[in-house]
Amino acid sequence: MRWVTFLGGLVSVLVAAPGFVAEPVPKEKSAAEAIDVPYRLTDTKHVLVRVKLNGQGPFNFILDTGAPAVFIPNKVAKKIGLKLDDKGWGEFDKFVLEGGLVVEKARTRVEDLFQLEGMNGMGLAGVELHGVIGYNVLAQFRITYDFTADKLQWVQLKDFEPPVVKPIGKGGSGGGLDMMGNVMKMLAGFMGVKPNFEINPTGFLGMEYEEKKDGLYAKVVLKDSPADKGGIAVGDKIEFIGIASIDDRSDIKKALAKATSGDSLKIKVLREKETKVLTIELGKGL
Repeated sequence: MRWVTFLGGLVSVLVAAPGFVAEPVPKEKSAAEAIDVPYRLTDTKHVLVRVKLNGQGPFNFILDTGAPAVFIPNKVAKKIGLKLDDKGWGEFDKFVLEGGLVVEKARTRVEDLFQLEGMNGMGLAGVELHGVIGYNVLAQFRITYDFTADKLQWVQLKDFEPPVVKPIGKGGSGGGLDMMGNVMKMLAGFMGVKPNFEINPTGFLGMEYEEKKDGLYAKVVLKDSPADKGGIAVGDKIEFIGIASIDDRSDIKKALAKATSGDSLKIKVLREKETKVLTIELGKGL
């Protein structure tokens, strides 16, 4: 447990920060419509979101207000074909968070952070971490955290562009500390720790629902989605899904959160006083 506490602190601090200088932040002028971004907490209680980079992924990123910029390791940069300048920086063609949030002209520092190397080497987060989202992206949004919900609310700040993060040479990981990632990997080998980073895409249903006084109802059914093909219609009352009866939003959220692409769900609906039991095979989500 001492290792978890220690590493959690390291990721929060991200000692790369002293290597960068940012100018004062001007006040926002206006705000845009909110976008809900799904998130989860890792085993080390870091906020994790899933991102597609240049159309590839999903990749697991943690949000870190202590990091000056987006960071990705060299293997991810190579996988997505990211071009770098002579100072180790690149700009994504597409940077899209789950939920449909698109970040324009997102830049990243490509560096193998020892914090992530160490956590991945010992499997402490419970998932493989592919990068960090820091100041240069986070500062473009007003983000509302609610740990009783399954989504974060992001609002784009209009007429505001964060100051450019200026690198002062390479070696942002800081002195000899960058060796700790390899040390932790070696320790994991001695301890018999074998992290399991199998990635299972979430199941895609293609239905939005609304809560009324007497239960949950299908509000929107996307054309040609699994819900549409499976027979769900707008106005259906959702009475049962998976292995749990549906009483509120948290129940349906829990049922769908455990479902992955290809899973079949039994969904019971009430339509014009007639009960129907539908079998729906989930599509591939992010």
